[in-house]
Amino acid sequence: MPSLLFFQYLLPMKLQNKRILCLVHEAFEDLEFWYPYYRLQEEGATLTVAGETKGAVYHGKYGVPATSDIAYRDADPTQFDGLLVPGGWAPDKIRRFPEVRELVRALNERGAVLGQICHAGWVFISAGILKGRRVTSTPAIKDDMVNAGALWVDEPVVVDGNLVSSRRPPDLPFYTRALIDLLSR
Repeated sequence: MPSLLFFQYLLPMKLQNKRILCLVHEAFEDLEFWYPYYRLQEEGATLTVAGETKGAVYHGKYGVPATSDIAYRDADPTQFDGLLVPGGWAPDKIRRFPEVRELVRALNERGAVLGQICHAGWVFISAGILKGRRVTSTPAIKDDMVNAGALWVDEPVVVDGNLVSSRRPPDLPFYTRALIDLLSR
């Protein structure tokens, strides 16, 4: 007789046929990348990791590596249903690439689900898509968010249209649940 573990694989997955793009660079926040990455994958999503260079290994703040499948410049916004940007110090590097800013704007215009947590708000600030939007982030970048025109609140997770934002690693269960719920619509 098959084990109970076997039967969990027969349950329907909410995100089958969904493609999610994940942006990384050196010093990303390990948990803010890997926790949602695996949860989205468990729900059936296909995840593609993009970095400055295809095939490069980027290390999280605590040393956990992630290898990019593609380069930022090769990411086609029409091929993705969602975007995941972890925090850490990587967002300050990621936002400097014009192709990333264009990609974020294009995904936003398409209505793709955009996930940002902690310092990831910097990427969305630089893309110019936060004006008038209700968001949260680490309090460390609250002033940056407000100066970009966002309506900043101190809550575990905030959903504003296609944008899901969260503050820090302890909020990951709320953040990831909101991403899954929005992506499954």
